Formats: sequence, C-alpha cells, structure tokens
Amino acid sequence: MSYQPMTANEVTQKIINKEPLFILDVRNQSDVEDWKIEGLEFQHRNVPYFDLLDGVEEILPDIPEDRQVLVVCAKEGSSVMVAEMLSEAGRDVYYLAGGMKGWSEHLEPVKAGDLKDGGELYQFVRIGKGCLSYMVISGGEAAVIDATRMTDVFTEFAEQKGAVIKHVLDTHLHADHISGGRTIAEQTGASYWLPPKDAEEVTFSYEPLEDGTELKIGGTSIDIQALYSPGHTIGSTSFIVDESYLLSGDILFVDSIGRPDLAGLAEDWVGDLRESLYTRYRELSEDLFVLPAHFMMVSEMNSNGSVGKKLGTLIAENHGMNIADESEFRELVTGNLPPQPNAYQEIRETNMGKISPDSEKQREMEIGPNRCAVR
Repeated sequence: MSYQPMTANEVTQKIINKEPLFILDVRNQSDVEDWKIEGLEFQHRNVPYFDLLDGVEEILPDIPEDRQVLVVCAKEGSSVMVAEMLSEAGRDVYYLAGGMKGWSEHLEPVKAGDLKDGGELYQFVRIGKGCLSYMVISGGEAAVIDATRMTDVFTEFAEQKGAVIKHVLDTHLHADHISGGRTIAEQTGASYWLPPKDAEEVTFSYEPLEDGTELKIGGTSIDIQALYSPGHTIGSTSFIVDESYLLSGDILFVDSIGRPDLAGLAEDWVGDLRESLYTRYRELSEDLFVLPAHFMMVSEMNSNGSVGKKLGTLIAENHGMNIADESEFRELVTGNLPPQPNAYQEIRETNMGKISPDSEKQREMEIGPNRCAVR
C-alpha cells in the first residue's frame, strides 16, 4: 500500500465540493480542540503522535477503508511517519503537505463577480484561517483589499491577469493576521491606503482612507467608495465597489458581526458598532452583495467556494442585525467574546510597523482560527 501527500489546494477543493474525507489528526488534543480542518463531509479522529510510536495496530479498526484518509500534524513530519506506518499496515493514506502551518497559509482565488465595463472582482479565501482578501481588476489595473502576508499570491495573480496593482487598501488595522498591504505597495509602487483613525501609531507613510474617498481602477467607471463604519476598530472603513458590492471588513459577516474589543475598548466601541450596523448599513441598498473580511465556518461558503450574501438577506437573517434593544445588543456583543486571537497585540504592532518579526515568527503568531467575530 502507499502513502502520498495531499496539498492544501486539494483539501480545499474537497471542502468546496462537499466530498468525504477522514482526517487522522496526530497533534495534541488541546491543539485540535482549538483549531482543525473543517469540512461538511469530513470525519475526524484525534490520536496524538506520541501515542502511536509503538505502532498503529490499535487504531486500524477506526480507520475507514471506504473513504480517503488524511493524516495531519503541525509541520508535516509526524504525519509522514504515521502515514508510512499505516501504509505498512496495508492502508492507502495521504498526509497533509506542509502540515497545519501550510494549511494556515493557503489562499484560494475565487471569482466573486463581474463588474461593469468588463471588470472582475476576486475573493482570496484563506480557508485555514478564515481570512478573505479581494482584488478589483479593470482596464489593466488592480486594487488589492485586506491582503494577507502571502503577497506573492496577489502579485502573481495580477500578473496572470495582465493587471498592474495601483492601489492597496486595508479596511482597518488588523489584529488577527499580518497585513501584506504595505509590502505589496512597496513591491509594486502602488499607493497604500489606511483609515487614519486606525493609523495614529503607525511608523510609515500612507494615504488616508476617509469617508467619501473614491478611487478609480482602470479607465472605466468602477469606483471603490469608502464608507466610514467604526465598531470593530475606531477607523473601520467599508468599501462600495461598482455600486454592487459592499466590502464590509470586520463589521458584518455572513453569520455574525465583528467584535469591538481587540484594542481593549469593547465598552467604548460597541455603540459605534451598533450605529454602523443599524444606521449606516441600513441606509444602503439592500441589493448590495456583502463580501466580508472573514468567515467563521465552511457552512458560510457558497457553492463556488466564495463567501458573501446580499445585504437585505443579512438584515433579515443575521441575528446581530436584529436586536432592537440597545442594552441587549451591548450584552450580546460584550458578553459573547471568544478568546483573543493568538499574539494579537504583536500582530497589531507589526501592522503598525513598530516591530518586524522574521517570517517564521510571523507564521507562529498567526497560528490558530479566526476570532474576529462575536460568537
């Protein structure tokens, strides 16, 4: 029997296509409980690697023979060894190439929609982390929004599309992942835009992204219009693209709303969050298609792997948009906050330019699930 690698891209396609997979996760139990690979048709079994050093015979009855088996560990090495033992025991198995570290960094470009005059909008799904980035392409030019630190994915994609990156924007100062926006701007000569209220402590120059800012992409009528929408951070800014799409940052998600506490100011910012959701957003067209900066669960994904819904649908169905009593809303938001993202303070300082951790340290800082939403 054989064992061979399965890439993060191949696992992603199984999630999107709702295909079955059995995952044998050989990390420690606490790590698995904190963060694992989710799929609607996935089954899981957790047996720590050190419990398998003497062999895999005891777990063989639990390993199905009627579906593909994927062995998962943190960095790949342990899963290769377990996969080899299972192969020697007569099973065909796979191991996750790059381990969970590689899974955390995988980006899947998905077309989110067509724009007027031939433009396109792409969503980059960081499926292992729940981050969503965007690229607007029109007339040979591109704008990148909420880029992750895996910057090559964006620059290479733009090159494949024959587009020059002219603008890079962050909807807010991120606390759960390291932004690649400034790096892309430096690499391409693009302008880097950041909300000034989130940028009071940054150590670098930037273009101020303020309410009413309009950027042209290409020679067409495609606009990226900034909409000030504080709550997740004091500077949080949404974008209306082509009068059709609302890039909501971390204010409104498909199945939840943004948390206001990642700068330690939950009580101060919860009122801003409510005003953005219940006043600013409700003044917009309900036909706008909401594209958030994060998602929580794979069940939020559409059939093509994208994440998003019409604003009218979210106003009707998202619980966070349907709490009439303000005190009840405050209690929901401040009383249901998940644990802070791993190393979130260091991530904020990195995004401010105050510290410059090396690439391996950055990977370690980001390990773990998305925690930008209220539960």
